[in-house]
Amino acid sequence: MVKNLGEANSIFNQFIAELRNVDIQGDRMRFRRNLERLGEIFAYEISKELEYLPAEITTPLGVAEIHLLAEQPVLATILRAGLPMHQGMLNYFDRADNAFISAYRKYSKNENFDIRIEYLSSPDLTSKTLILSDPMLATGASLVKALKELIAIGGQPRKVHVVSALASVEGIEYLKRHLSLLDLTIWVGGIDDELTAMAYIVPGLGDAGDLAYGKKSE
Repeated sequence: MVKNLGEANSIFNQFIAELRNVDIQGDRMRFRRNLERLGEIFAYEISKELEYLPAEITTPLGVAEIHLLAEQPVLATILRAGLPMHQGMLNYFDRADNAFISAYRKYSKNENFDIRIEYLSSPDLTSKTLILSDPMLATGASLVKALKELIAIGGQPRKVHVVSALASVEGIEYLKRHLSLLDLTIWVGGIDDELTAMAYIVPGLGDAGDLAYGKKSE
């Protein structure tokens, strides 16, 4: 299942527009904050899909009945670009356990690339809800490899939510093919049709990691 929050008119699209806008995105603090805002909105929308239990809360004047989360999800992200959006979700799921993956593309001279994972930490994922975020879902290869590594270490989650600010059609189809055995929902803020030869989304927004934290040496 794919849920595209950008299809509805809301302030969400203002933040997407600023992330894309070449005249605005050069402000790194604003770029990071907009990703964080998206993370907060995604967290709120995903919270509607989670399980709740009735509870009684004692106030100064009596007892109020309300439904509260039955269990916090596990929040995971791919370093480094995923950190601002991850923080946005952590602002809402503030008692969640966290997982982190260091994954990157290793390019060869012919512009092909392999996905390398150098670091991964994860709590127990068995029968839990996992939310994995990465701002850009381009080919889908990084997310699939990261998710499979997480499951190999942490166990099989009950439900998986993949969250990306922007996605390509190809990336979404790749996830559907390679993660068909999981109970998976893909959340995006926009879907673009094309990828460049270097597997960047077009029109996209550029390199989210570089825009958030500065260019890295090759």
